[in-house]
Amino acid sequence: MHPPIAAPSPWICRWAHLIHPGGNVLDVACGSGRHVRWLAEQGFVLTALDRDAEALGALQGIAEVCIADIEGGPWPLPGRRFDALVVTNYLWRPLWPRLRESLADGGVLLYETFAAGNESVGRPARADFLLHHGELLQLADGLRIVAYEDGFAEAPPRFVQRIAAVAMDEGSALPPRHALPA
Repeated sequence: MHPPIAAPSPWICRWAHLIHPGGNVLDVACGSGRHVRWLAEQGFVLTALDRDAEALGALQGIAEVCIADIEGGPWPLPGRRFDALVVTNYLWRPLWPRLRESLADGGVLLYETFAAGNESVGRPARADFLLHHGELLQLADGLRIVAYEDGFAEAPPRFVQRIAAVAMDEGSALPPRHALPA
């Protein structure tokens, strides 16, 4: 018996409205697919990327499934661009150039993962798996930052960084309006 699927991250839910309606979304290192399932219910077209074939098997029919070891092999989606990239609880810095290349003009980056300080409250605790202060801002350099947080979350206790950023459309005279939740 499989454990129940965790609820989607409130950060992803809060900023998903930035994604073009019906847009194609890549969920990187999606695991059991908590965001894949929720985003599919919102009408987006999903690609689920993970190395765990068993976890991805449950997503057949909900998303395009891509089984790949993105840390030990080549990027499995060369040349593909997405209206949104979702990454949660995952950090592998060599992947960042691939993520940027995979974000379409006007595309949305929604990223949330553990940050320095987390070693004082639990796992992950290795520096390789923890963002440095402001590191997501560096990743999003050149994107329009709509929202960013870097701090401590209570339930469960953890240090996190979160960003919602948009790749600017080339040639646009005015900045786009990105609605902020009330």
